This record gives sequence, structure tokens and C-alpha cells, in this order.
Amino acid sequence: MTPTSAPPPEGPFPPPEELLMQPVPPEESRAQAERLRRTWENPTGWRALSIVNNSQVGVWYTMTAFAFMLAAGVLALLVRVQLAVPDNDFLSADRYNQFFTMHGSAMMFLFAVPMFEAVSILLLPSLLGARDLPFPRLSAYGYWCFLIGGVFVLGSVLFDAAPRAGWFMYPPLSVEDEGVGSDIWLLGLSFIEVASIAAAVELIVGVLKCRPPGMRVNLMPLYAWYVLVVGGMILFAFPPLIAGDLLFELQRAFDWPFFDPERGGDPLLWQHLFWIFGHPEVYIIFLPSIALTAMIVPTFARRPIVGYSWIVLSAVGTGFLSFGLWVHHMFTTGLPSMSLGFFSAASEAVVIPTGIQLFAFVATLLAGRVKMGLPMLWIAGSLAIFTAGGLTGVMVAVAPFDWQAHDTYFVVAHLHYTLFGGFVFPVIAGAYYFYPLISGRMLSERLGRWAFWLIFTGFNVSFLPMHLTGLLGMPRRVFTYPSGLGWDTLNLVSTVAAFVIAAGFAVLAWDLIRPKGRERPARRNPWNAGTLEFTPDPDEDWGARSVPYIDTRYPVWQQDRLVERIEAGRFYLADAPEMKRETLVTSVIDARPLQVLRVAGPAWITIFTAVATGAAFILPTFEWYRPALAATVVAIAGVLVWLWRTATVRPEAEMKDAGLGMRLPLYVSGPGAVGWWGMWITMLGDATAFASLVFGVFFYWTARPDFPPPGADFADAALSVAAGVLLAASWALTVGARATNRRHRSGIAMLCLLAAAVLACLGGAALVGAVHLPDLDPTTHVYPATMWVLVIWTSLHILAGVLMQLFCLAGLLTGRFTPRYDAPLWNIALFWHFLGLKVLVTVATVAGLPRLL
Repeated sequence: MTPTSAPPPEGPFPPPEELLMQPVPPEESRAQAERLRRTWENPTGWRALSIVNNSQVGVWYTMTAFAFMLAAGVLALLVRVQLAVPDNDFLSADRYNQFFTMHGSAMMFLFAVPMFEAVSILLLPSLLGARDLPFPRLSAYGYWCFLIGGVFVLGSVLFDAAPRAGWFMYPPLSVEDEGVGSDIWLLGLSFIEVASIAAAVELIVGVLKCRPPGMRVNLMPLYAWYVLVVGGMILFAFPPLIAGDLLFELQRAFDWPFFDPERGGDPLLWQHLFWIFGHPEVYIIFLPSIALTAMIVPTFARRPIVGYSWIVLSAVGTGFLSFGLWVHHMFTTGLPSMSLGFFSAASEAVVIPTGIQLFAFVATLLAGRVKMGLPMLWIAGSLAIFTAGGLTGVMVAVAPFDWQAHDTYFVVAHLHYTLFGGFVFPVIAGAYYFYPLISGRMLSERLGRWAFWLIFTGFNVSFLPMHLTGLLGMPRRVFTYPSGLGWDTLNLVSTVAAFVIAAGFAVLAWDLIRPKGRERPARRNPWNAGTLEFTPDPDEDWGARSVPYIDTRYPVWQQDRLVERIEAGRFYLADAPEMKRETLVTSVIDARPLQVLRVAGPAWITIFTAVATGAAFILPTFEWYRPALAATVVAIAGVLVWLWRTATVRPEAEMKDAGLGMRLPLYVSGPGAVGWWGMWITMLGDATAFASLVFGVFFYWTARPDFPPPGADFADAALSVAAGVLLAASWALTVGARATNRRHRSGIAMLCLLAAAVLACLGGAALVGAVHLPDLDPTTHVYPATMWVLVIWTSLHILAGVLMQLFCLAGLLTGRFTPRYDAPLWNIALFWHFLGLKVLVTVATVAGLPRLL
């Protein structure tokens, strides 16, 4: 072991059977439990807002997403009332446009994706037998961002200021909107997407690094596999939309012509960027519901899932193929026949892995002894509805049929069959299945069946006729229609049935919120599940009483007296003698114990930073740019204080007795640390957003003959090269600072960081000067606008890199960071690796590519 590296784990692994069987005296077990209880105790009253436990934050997240769904459902009912009869004037055209836009936007951005993340944040700690996920304050920050952004966006309906151009915001209609609705959509939902990406980072690192010892990747619960796949999809699907939002807002706020054909722009770029996000999002919504199904079906079939490996491969294949489908939303835009054929084939091919997953569930039910409980009833309804939606999906994947059905109510029916069957029904099944884990009580069997039959019947009666309405020619997004076209009766039936659906959701909502204090507590594992989700005590805040050793896929069924041993404290981290919140970090592939991780407790800094971040996004909606800039500074300061408090804490010892004869380090840096993995995953998403901007440059080059226009000026080559050289030197010095600090040369490391920050500032200035000094006015043509947006994006990252360098410099100057405690230095070096690639691509694209073209 070198003087600066973390000490290696000590002790037997896997633990010998005699250690697993060794009893814990009852008095000692009770004392350990009391220390854990005090350590993990959460504040009450108004101070409870500072809670950061993933289990509690997940409950808030779930309730908030459900409330947004109910609000969006009310908007849908108002839309259906307007369409119930011909020539109706219940809603004006403008109000109708606001309502259907906000209905779609809220269901997609405020319910579907957030509900997956909320449920995952809630379930993963217990499902993985962990105390908590690695970044609880990040989860809390993401939740408050989601709440603030959701209230801002959805609340715009109450002030007649909501967006009115559809949830896909196609230009030029949305660009020419004179109100603030489009800005609310662009900035508010971009803010919410920050919360989604934050949650994705937490979930991915949690699955990779916080599994219980022994739980190799081939033993993970299927739900964890789906979380990993969907989290990765979020990282690659949301950033293109964020990039598109940036281009869109620059056009609306500063008249940069990205979507103006008269100045070289093209509205189709928005469609590409939106649907690169939009179609993977359908599977981001669908796969989590399959994950819930994968947990419920084996429990009620009373046997392990059939085809575990095939399901995992199919989930990965579905996620991969989903990124090759976006153009099937654009079949009618005049794309080349080769593109139509490729994307049509990809749209058909995605049926294969989807079908494998569904057939595996059916095979499990056929091979088992099925007990038809209430959650299984909802799953059965889901399979029926989703199968019908999948069949119509195959129809619209065929380009000639899509030309006829595109933008008709046939597509509305297909979309809702897919989303209700593929998401809403499984989520409700999950609510009935996991409710005892949250509250220790059961939901009502009688009310649950009433809700099911009202929603199932109402849904089919409402949406099945819409296929015929669409085939009869009724277009989407019309606020009224004349009589005599054959649509009258079909629309009236759909509207009446929509209220039947609403009645079902009212029964469900009452079942969830009704007082249950007088009901008997549910037993710990009421459904006799074979995985770990029901092992924690719902009355305790600590998650797993002790972190178990797992060597099977269904440990509750297949490991002798597992729950009893967990509760007796016979596994890892059964005690908290230092009164610190702790969980285990394990290796990515084989889940070998690597570290005892100290996780954060309640804090107000997460709310403070979320509010400041929200102001930075929301204030530009009203063109309050100076207050927005001030809010940005405050948000950055909040993040720096948050990170400083976390990064400068040193453990009281090098090693800790984790139980079962295992001693583990309390501090790890570099690739073994969860922070390094968090940075790596975050930068993958950031790189995807940057690649989307570069994609825009090549799109204009192929789609427009005047890119760049004749006689256009180019970026200054000398300044561009100088910027690249200076920033490359800054990168080398940053990496060198980490290496020299590890060799106990902290003085040289500080000089390297100071010089790196100076060179980075000079390089950023040179990069901006390279496009500022020539006559590259971004308002005149899309060519200078794209060059400027790449430079702005890279320059903002250079500024972030400088702040990181100064952060580490301060840590070295104060003695908080040392050769042993140097995790921030590893993390910023990783950031600069990604930034170096961005600088290289930016210089080549801005200074080199236009000269070649």
C-alpha cells in the first residue's frame, strides 16, 4: 500500500458460514438498534423539510408526481367536454390550446418520468438491502427542483399564460407566440430536466456501487437492471432536448435564427432534437412499468421469473433500439426514402425484445401457481391494454399507413393505449403492492377492485372509438368541429367514458389518502415476495437493520432465515457506535465490499440551492436577466458550500469494523469512490448535450445549401489555435496537480492549479475572441449563430472548470485536501478530461470545419 492510497479491505469474503450463524445476544442487539435509531432519526414538524433520506424523499416525490397527474387529468376532462358535441363553445380556441398543451406536457414531464424516478428512489435502498443511496442530498435537491419547476409550469394555466403550441412545441408556431407561454415551457421544463438527470445519476451509481455484498450483476433484482437501463437512457435522451431548448430560447429571447428559414435556419432541427428525446422517452416510461411487473409476477406466480437472462438482454436491447426510432414521428416531413425504410425497420424491430419480456412473464405465470391478488389484477389489465397499443404501434410504424393516420385521433388512441397499458396500470399495481412497505398498512381490496373496473372499462370505452374517429379523418388538436362528419356520437361516447375513468381515479386517490390509523398493521412481507424490498421495518428510518450477504436472486425464498438474521443484526453494519449514517460500497461486477460510506444527514442547503437554481431558470421567462444572473451566482455559491462541507470532512479513523470479520476503509478516492462515478456519469450526459449542438452544425450543412453563406467570415484561426493550446495546458496542469499532490508535493500542486486556472481563463477569452473579433453576428444567419452557441457552451464549462480548480486550490491551501484525502482532485481531473475533448471539437468545428466547407 502506498502512503496515499486507501487501505485495502481486510477480512474473509464471502463470510464463513460459522460467522453467519453466530448469534447476537439480545441485549447487544437492542443496544445496537437503539444507536441506529438515534443516528437515523429524522427531524419532525416544519424541520422535516430538511430530510434527505431517499426513502422519505421518494414518498414526497411520488405524492407530488401523482398530484401533478391528477391536475393534468382535470385538464384532459375539460378538453373532452369541449369535444363532446360539435360547434361547442365551452372553451375558446386559445384556452383549449393551453389545456391540451399542458395536459401532454404535465403527463410526460411531471408524471411519467418523475414517477419512475420517485418510485426507484423510494424502493432501491430496501430492494438492495442498503441503508441509503450514495447521494441523498442530490436526491433531495432534485425533488425540490421538480416541485418548484412543476408548480411554475403547471400553475401558468391559472394565469392564462400557459404554452399553447402542443407538448412538442413545433416551430414556427411556438417561436411566434407573443406571450410567455413558450418561454415557460422551455425554461421551466429545462429546470425540471435538471432534476431528472440528478435523479438518474443517483440511481445509476446506487445500482452499480451500493448493492449488498455478494449480489453480483447476474443476481441483481430485475428492477435494478431496469433502473440501470432507464437511467442510462435518461442520460442520453434528455440532453438533446436541453440543447434544443437552448437554441429555441436563444431565438425567442435574442433573435438567433436557428429555426428561421429566411436566415438559414430550419424548423426540422427542432423536430430531430425533440424526437431524439421524445421516442426514447416512451420507453423510459414503458421499461419501469415492465420492471414493476417483473417484481409482481414472480411473487404471485410463487416461483422465480422464467428467462432472467433473456429479460435483461431484452431490456438492454429495447433501450438501445429506442434511440433508432425517432424519425418515425417525421415520416410525413419529406425525408429520403432510405431514411424512411431504416427507421421503419427499426420501429418494427423493437417489437422483438418487447415481446420477449412479455412472453417471459406469461411463461412465469403458466409455470407457477398463480394467486390472483389485487396487484396482479392491475397487471393483467396492463398486459391486455398494452398489447392492443403495441399492435396499433406496428401499424403506424409502416410509413404508408402513417401517412394516412398521422396527426389524427388514431395516433391519440394508440399513444394512450401504449401509455395507460405500459405505464399507468403497472404503476397502480405497484402502488397496491408496495404500499405496505411505505405505511405498514394495506390498501382496500374492495376499493381497489372498484377503481380497476372503472378505469379499465372507462379507458376502453373512451379510447377504443378514437381509432375509428381518426380513420374517419378527425385531426388532432382541433378545438371544435362541424356536425355531419360521423364524429359526433364517437366523441360523445369518449367524453362520457372519460368521466368514468375520472371516477376510478377518485376512488384510487381516496384509498391512498383515507385515514388508516384504526386498521391493523400489515405483516412485514404481506405478498411473500422473494426479493428484499419488504425486509426493512416501515416504522424505522434506517433502511436495512443490517446489510445482508446475498448469493441468490430470490434470497427471501432461497437463503435460510434471511429476514430473521437481518433483523437480529447478524450481517454488516449492524451498529453505529460513532453515530454516523453509513452504508456499504461494493465493487461494480461482483459486489465485493470496498468501503463504509458516510452519507449525509438532514440539511437546508439542498432547498436553498434548489430555490436559487429555480430563480435562475424562471426569471429569464419575464426577461429579468440581471436578477437571473444574481440567482445563478447564489446557486453556484450554494453548490460550492454544499460540496465544501462534504468534501472537507475527514473520518476519525482509516478503517472500520463493518461486521462478519470485515474491516473496510472509511475514505476512498479515484475510480473506487462513488463521487468519481457520479462525475463520470454526469459528464456522459453533458457530452450528449454538446454532441447534439454539434449535430445541429452538420444538420444545417446537409440540409441548407447556404451553410456557411458565400462570403461569410470565419472564426479567427490564430486565436482559436491559441485557445486550444492554452486550454490543453490547463488540462495538463490539472492532471499534474493531482499526480504531484499524491507524491506529497502539495506546494507544486497548488502552483499547478493556480497556473491552470489562469491559463483556462486566457484560453476561454481567446475562444470567445475568435468569434467576436470577426464579423460573426449571430442574428444575421444561422451559421454565425451555431458557431457562437458552441463557443458559449464550451466557455461556460471552462468557467465551471476554473471554479473547480480554485475549489481544490482552496482545499490544499487550508490543508483540507492532502495526498491521502484527495477525492476532489480526482473528480476535477475527470471533468477536465471531458472538457479537453469539448475544446478540441469546438476549435475544430468553429475554426476548421467552415474553411473546409
